[in-house]
Amino acid sequence: MIINSLKLQNFRNYEDLELEFSPGTNLFYGDNAQGKTNILEAIYVCGTTKSHRTSRDREMIRFGSDDAHMRMMMTKGDISYRIDLQLRKGRAKGIAVNMASIRRAAELIGLGHYIFFSPQDLSIIRDGPAERRRFMDMELCQLDKVYTAALTSYNKVLDQRNKLLKVLAEDPRDMATLDVWDEQLVRYGSMLIGIREKFVETLNAIIAPIHEKLSAGREHLSISYEKNVEASAFADAVAGGRRRDLILCSTMNGPHKDDLVFTSENIDLRHYGSQGQQRSAALSLKLAEIELVKKKAGDSPVLLLDDVLSELDSGRQHALLDSIGDIQTFITCTGIEEYEKSGFHIDRRYHVASGHAEQIRQ
Repeated sequence: MIINSLKLQNFRNYEDLELEFSPGTNLFYGDNAQGKTNILEAIYVCGTTKSHRTSRDREMIRFGSDDAHMRMMMTKGDISYRIDLQLRKGRAKGIAVNMASIRRAAELIGLGHYIFFSPQDLSIIRDGPAERRRFMDMELCQLDKVYTAALTSYNKVLDQRNKLLKVLAEDPRDMATLDVWDEQLVRYGSMLIGIREKFVETLNAIIAPIHEKLSAGREHLSISYEKNVEASAFADAVAGGRRRDLILCSTMNGPHKDDLVFTSENIDLRHYGSQGQQRSAALSLKLAEIELVKKKAGDSPVLLLDDVLSELDSGRQHALLDSIGDIQTFITCTGIEEYEKSGFHIDRRYHVASGHAEQIRQ
């Protein structure tokens, strides 16, 4: 898969921007707060309909505008695709593939795969469980249409159930209506749990040798899926926890409470790992994502590196750069010196300043 071009209108700080890309490495450099990350975000939104930074479309629309338009041209094999998105304040996104409107974002699944890596991702091990669940969801939603549909349904049911709990806490006369939501919660939640189990099992087999190489054989990393409840016991847990849920007006059992545990030499890195161990595990996780996509999708992902090299030491920098290979990559940084010193090949350079990006020809 190759992204050929991107056109933005009223997206973030870009009034009008059109860029063509190399199938190799594309580097965007410039001072902070000029719009470099916005370009990577736009690519990710076009490919997944979701931002890695916000869940609110209006935050991505340029100040003073009512909507934003995005167009991305890409090729996969011998087939060309045009993806159009319109972001609208207070309304759902408009999405079209090859000029044909689609109703659900899930219809984009399989068209492309995107891996976003930012300095914030280096903290995924020590951050709260919500970030690790987000990692699972973002990866699985690009690989599995069944998971995407189940997650969307589960989140809707969870939201409706929590709203009903608040109503029933004040007036319990309609308690029987809770049974309907409980049944759906268990149905979709059990699907998520089953798919996550297989995902972690596959990820473990990939990440172990990657981390061993990264640590020069000194550390062995494993990931375990810390389920809030087993799928087989979910229905009983929901029924048994109903009284507590009514008191708290919130659903306390289900995969929305799951977590991932990263262990090295019998040490839980979330709580007891050093910053270096946590960063190495986070880097191994990103490198494993690349291999996972290749294995599951039979395609190379697009790699989006947002000012991450400056956050890594020399050894981890080389491990990341060596992993890129023939993957189309988009990189942001404040200066290109660190890449040039490493001897890393850059196919196209773009200077970004004040909402403008200009290709610098050599």
